[in-house]
Amino acid sequence: MSQYEWMRFLGSRDMVNLATTDQLQFDGQGLLPAVIQDWLDGTVLMLGYMNQEALAKTVTTKKVHFWSRSRNKLWEKGETSGHTLQVKELFIDCDADTILVKAQPVGPTCHTGERACFFFRLDEQGQLVHGGSQDAQGGILESVLRTIQDRRSNPQASSYTSKLFEGGHDKILKKVAEEAGEVLLASKGGKKEEIIYEVADLFFHTLMVLGYHDLSLQDIYGELGRRFGKSGLRMEK
Repeated sequence: MSQYEWMRFLGSRDMVNLATTDQLQFDGQGLLPAVIQDWLDGTVLMLGYMNQEALAKTVTTKKVHFWSRSRNKLWEKGETSGHTLQVKELFIDCDADTILVKAQPVGPTCHTGERACFFFRLDEQGQLVHGGSQDAQGGILESVLRTIQDRRSNPQASSYTSKLFEGGHDKILKKVAEEAGEVLLASKGGKKEEIIYEVADLFFHTLMVLGYHDLSLQDIYGELGRRFGKSGLRMEK
């Protein structure tokens, strides 16, 4: 069975049978590392270990289970805190020795109360600097929005973003409308480079709207997740 077929197999109802096969490369302790990723924005939430039983439980219950190496026992993530991880998809890497779990977190994943377990930054001197898990979450859109939010709280004279905020709500909305028009023109022109450039501009100014209203991309991802798999833009009430 190819690795692509494995990935498809992981989405099937018979997936529990995978836990009893010898095609996964469990280590000497009978474990596989399992990377847990937020299915909405790709944030790496935590790393745990699964044995065959934990994998089977994860598959059948659709809730992430691990094998605790320190306590030498099976455990469900969130069994005491209520901060569970609801399984959306599972994947196996090319060497069949690591699991990727795309999950919907219920509450913060880290026992410290942080959204994710990765919040120490390794600086240029090799020192650990305590930050927040938001610094490691998501991708470039989250990073841009964090910068926008910082410029709103700490204006800089030379910052384009700060100047937009100084211009007020109407100025921001005018830029969104202008950039949307530029996207339309670029698309009509059919030049991919121009489309990419103008869509990037539209994304940025749309993020300005979120920053103005103190909204996060998680708010948007949550709405998209609610709609995912459903026809139409709005659910019937």
